[in-house]
Amino acid sequence: MASTILVQARDPAKLSEELQNALDEHRLTDAWNLHEQHMNMEGFPRKSIVNKLLATFAESLELQWLDRAYDLVVKAINEHKQNLLEKETLIYLALCLARYGLPVNAATVLRKLVETEQFPPVTAWAAVLGYMSQTSAGAYLAAELVLEIGFIFQDGRVDPRKKSNEHLIAMKPNTTAVNIALAGCLLFETNRKAEQILDMIPRIGVKTDITLLTMMGHLYERNGRREELKKLKRYIDEAHDLSDSQFREFYNCLLSCHLKFGDLESASHMVFEMLRKAKKAQNSLGMSTFMFEGMKIDKIESQESVIHEKSNDAESSVSIRTQALTYGDFCADRKLLKLEAETKEVLKTLVTKFQTQLDLITTTRGILQPTETIFVKLVRAFLESNKIKELVGFLVKVEKEDSPVSPDSSPLVQVINTCISLGWLDRAHDLLDEARLCGVKTGSSVYSSLLKAYCKENRSTEVKSLLKDARKAGVQLDASSYEAMIESRVVGNDTRGALNLFKEMKEAKLDKSGQQDFDNLVSGCVGSGEAKLMAKLLQEIKDGQTVDCGVHDWNSVIHFFCRKRLMPDAEKALKKMRSLGHAPNAQTFHSLVTGYAAVGGKYTEVTELWGEMKVLAFYHGMKFDQELLDSVLYTFVRGGFFIRANEVVEMMEKGKMFVDKYKYRTLFLKYHKAFCKGKAPKFQTESQLNRREAALTFKKWVGLF
Repeated sequence: MASTILVQARDPAKLSEELQNALDEHRLTDAWNLHEQHMNMEGFPRKSIVNKLLATFAESLELQWLDRAYDLVVKAINEHKQNLLEKETLIYLALCLARYGLPVNAATVLRKLVETEQFPPVTAWAAVLGYMSQTSAGAYLAAELVLEIGFIFQDGRVDPRKKSNEHLIAMKPNTTAVNIALAGCLLFETNRKAEQILDMIPRIGVKTDITLLTMMGHLYERNGRREELKKLKRYIDEAHDLSDSQFREFYNCLLSCHLKFGDLESASHMVFEMLRKAKKAQNSLGMSTFMFEGMKIDKIESQESVIHEKSNDAESSVSIRTQALTYGDFCADRKLLKLEAETKEVLKTLVTKFQTQLDLITTTRGILQPTETIFVKLVRAFLESNKIKELVGFLVKVEKEDSPVSPDSSPLVQVINTCISLGWLDRAHDLLDEARLCGVKTGSSVYSSLLKAYCKENRSTEVKSLLKDARKAGVQLDASSYEAMIESRVVGNDTRGALNLFKEMKEAKLDKSGQQDFDNLVSGCVGSGEAKLMAKLLQEIKDGQTVDCGVHDWNSVIHFFCRKRLMPDAEKALKKMRSLGHAPNAQTFHSLVTGYAAVGGKYTEVTELWGEMKVLAFYHGMKFDQELLDSVLYTFVRGGFFIRANEVVEMMEKGKMFVDKYKYRTLFLKYHKAFCKGKAPKFQTESQLNRREAALTFKKWVGLF
């Protein structure tokens, strides 16, 4: 039997109409199925439907539809159908992708816009950067995008007077875009990438504002650029619209940088100046001078605290869907005013997240004052560098400038007691000697405590010396001190000495109240809810890591030579650094790698550095950050060293670091497009074969297969 087979042919025009109706009614599943049918029959629908499909999927802010919209854009570009995609639609898609937390896809859409010369205005792509910067990978990509787009405008390459450059000039990075990228770098500690942005700022003519100046201070402090911080201080001091918190943040950074370099003289001078000005403000004349300014700044502080509370409430929901602009609102806002306001709010949130990490300085009525934290860090630095004389001088000056206290609770006595608690008896004795030479009076409790510690360790010579010093200073020891000395003499079979001490104690008619006073002092320092100096100093010394100030000094020298492209001098500085016993760190290697890359063609030197880095990582457990490995990888790919490049990729993936594959895919196509094409030669050396295999592996990794 023969049967008739009926084939139902669908009209493409009818299919397009159904697809449009499905989008109007937000039936997204039906719309996607109809789109798939159209693709199988006729390929892409007409331009208006494609853009409406993308906008509707993006507006949903749901992962499956955002992914399908992104895949559709990539497919259209790969098939050279980019003329179907409108600029506004792609910008809105990038914004929604970033808002949802898909920074890689959002960055790719922005890059495709630039590649196809559909230049997005800076207000639009800065908003995308704001949402991208909420994650570590997104913040890194945001910095890369600012550098890539900024490179187009460096050194006046684009003439703003030409009318044909109007849309291109509209894309030029502005202060908000740069601030967002820098805030993301600070938040996720990609500080050297941020420094590249700072180097680019004068070359593209971006105007600085107070937020940018404050972030520059943070970056210079983190990267150890003390000279740049000193230069920046002049601009900060002259700025008229600087808020109290921003002023405090900068001086926190400057003080922290002095400590990092071990410049205790500059740090202590800053502390004295703050104490002196604070003391001046306390008297009636000084208070009248500072009152108006203090009231004004207090008002700013209260406003900032409200903003801080609000931003904390919104932190976990930066991409709230109810706040998202619809596609209609986005298109209607021709000047992008709503988007600009939204971007500035996101920037405030980012800045607030990293602002309050340093607590060396506080403010009272607009006057800078040092906190106990800076006192603790300074005292610890003086002790570690064994600068006893300078430490005593510092503590004596602090006590004079600060409010007077009893001899038994002065900062100097608390430091001595801390040394005793830690078992640093010789340092405690040195501090007592220096204080006595300076004419500083100390109570009997500190002598008593040190005597008992010496007796406990059976150090009879030091006991005799300290007892002699106490008598010279006119200090009367308590009964418990005599009992400890008597017990020590008895243990040492010095019966006569023990008897003499006993007689001396009886003649003085001593009781045990001195020991009780000391015990109360120590328990007050350690157990009180207040942040007492002794308790904080004990915690700082026990928990804190020793800082090698020499490393920061030599890193600054090497960085200077690398910036000036004086690589032979940088190599000599590295050798000198090692000869003095300072181990190079990730920052040292980063300066050298970027220096060699800037000179050009120095791939052998970078390969030698990479070999040294691998040895340090394997045998000494040294950790290398994303920025360093990314710069090494970029140099190897640029030079075609794919065996080494694959080693870096392996280390980065092992450390679960983000790698910008789009950047390396573009770099490979730019410099090695013809490499590995066609059949392999019949005759190859082993090294040629290995290089070809490594290149193919890398090509596959970046997604070019």
